Amino acid sequence: MPVSLAGARRVYAALKACGIKLVSTLPETWLVPLLHLIEADQEMRLVQVAREEESIGIAAGAYFAGVPSVHVMQNHGFLAAINPLVSLAMLYKIPVLLLISYRGHWGERDPWQTQGGLVTEPVLRALTIPYYCLRREDDAARRLKEAQALALSALQPVAVLLTREVLWEDEES
Repeated sequence: MPVSLAGARRVYAALKACGIKLVSTLPETWLVPLLHLIEADQEMRLVQVAREEESIGIAAGAYFAGVPSVHVMQNHGFLAAINPLVSLAMLYKIPVLLLISYRGHWGERDPWQTQGGLVTEPVLRALTIPYYCLRREDDAARRLKEAQALALSALQPVAVLLTREVLWEDEES
């Protein structure tokens, strides 16, 4: 699978435009180029976690400290982080910007990814977490800025799903 460096660069530029200073993550294949860009940036701090749930606490602390942050994860990680999203972020009205690689969706070749892909959007809807499926890398800056604004004004988690169209290069390219 060729991961798109161009897509990673667009998403990285969008995070910079949002003023993101802290990024928590549990690395995943599709996200590696993006995480390398973040790690090399002297103005951003990359915090790698052992479990995605930890990132929700990190995001809460960053919010109370006035540090713009984002949690970058795979959709299976989002599913693992539901308890702290509900019992911390949603209960205490803490805005959390979630950037989720949308594995197990259209075109997925890895069977172990499909179950998470099938339930990602229904779970987001069930939790009333607003989300947007980013399908064009040139739309990243606008959509991330809108997601950040909504999270801050609604005081709740908001998610942007990074689709295959953004993070994957066609094999013919």
